[in-house]
Amino acid sequence: MSDALTRIAEALERMAPAPRPAPDFGAAEAFLWATEPDRLVPVRKVSRVALDLLRGIDRARDTLLANTLQFARGYAANNALLWGARGMGKSSLVKAVHAEVLAQGLPLKLVELAREDLPSVGRLMNHLRASGSRFLLFCDDLSFSHDDQHYKSLKAVLDGGIEGRPANVLLYATSNRRHLMPRDMIENERSTAINPAEAVEEKVSLSDRFGLWLGFHPCSQDEFLAMIAGYCAAYGVEIGADELRAEAIEWQATRGSRSGRVAWQYFSDLAGRRGIAL
Repeated sequence: MSDALTRIAEALERMAPAPRPAPDFGAAEAFLWATEPDRLVPVRKVSRVALDLLRGIDRARDTLLANTLQFARGYAANNALLWGARGMGKSSLVKAVHAEVLAQGLPLKLVELAREDLPSVGRLMNHLRASGSRFLLFCDDLSFSHDDQHYKSLKAVLDGGIEGRPANVLLYATSNRRHLMPRDMIENERSTAINPAEAVEEKVSLSDRFGLWLGFHPCSQDEFLAMIAGYCAAYGVEIGADELRAEAIEWQATRGSRSGRVAWQYFSDLAGRRGIAL
């Protein structure tokens, strides 16, 4: 009889487990949100580039830093959507701005949320709302397909529903798409919907909920070379200007594009050939 009662009790605990303890937000300055079970995983060392090494995005850098400082100081600030060309430093900028805010002595926690975990964001908000800290919620490489319903969960983050978005939480998202939806998907809505305007409005209104839009565009050749020169100066890699220019242009020609990511990839190869660890 006792064995049967024990098995019933264990089954009930599996069906309705005890609530997990509140996260220890003092464990780190950055966290990853994970589910099954819900938990915030501390990140001891964030992979990021120094803010002054991000070139060719000065306006976006200054705007996002000012917005983040406002929030960290307890003032009004906007959710931000960083959209545009791939490899131009959207994700790097968010992480670099967070580091700069910490360097100025302002407490701010960074929490990364994967797009696939958006349906669980309400539970995450409950944890963050109950804390006295301020949080920068970061969703990287955000986009939605035609049958993807996760965007409805994101609307709840941006608008907050009847309860409102927590005053201590700000959302930054990056995407290659300005409206977070493929252009052909929006055009298809216009051509097949009974009321095209309403169908398109449902899709593009998501990006409208971000108060701050920052566009990232392909860099020029001079900006591309300046990025690499900045890396060389920061890491002590010596190379002649003419040699650097010739090698860098050949490198980007083989890749078929210029961007901050391509600049770093060339620099990594250069540093390796010079026997320098990054």
